[in-house]
Amino acid sequence: MPITDEIKKTLTDPTPLYALAGAGDLAYEKLREVPGRVEALAADRKGAQEKAGAKLQEAQAKLAEAQARVTDTVTMLPTDLKALQERAQDFALQQVGRAVELAVKAKETYDELAERGKVVVERTRPGSPDVPAEPELLEAEVVSDEMAEDEVVEADAEPVPKKNARARKGVDGGE
Repeated sequence: MPITDEIKKTLTDPTPLYALAGAGDLAYEKLREVPGRVEALAADRKGAQEKAGAKLQEAQAKLAEAQARVTDTVTMLPTDLKALQERAQDFALQQVGRAVELAVKAKETYDELAERGKVVVERTRPGSPDVPAEPELLEAEVVSDEMAEDEVVEADAEPVPKKNARARKGVDGGE
């Protein structure tokens, strides 16, 4: 069976184990570097403290700058909020207008298609000037699977061709 072959292949494939071993080896390699870095930091303690102090001052300056920006934004928020609210209302009204326009177009298209369909049906009715006096037999159409035994729509009262014997059986009650 192909499924069992695939399962065997998956279970015997060593690739996932190789990937796991490789990840372990990489972690071991990186951990071996840690003592050397710790020693370097301990030896250059003064330089590390200076770097840490400089980064702390830089972070404090960025924090003060961010606080000033937040304060400016909060003070401008009420005016921006009002403008934003007006823009949102205008946008919503535009979209409502577009939706109404599309609904009108859809209704017009629907009405046009209905009128066109009406013309087609009238044109194809027997006795219509566009239809020949002897129309060809139209095959019976089964309305639904559940109603196949009860209802069959036929275009003519003449016998149904042999290939539709199943549909005719529903009309005649059987042969």
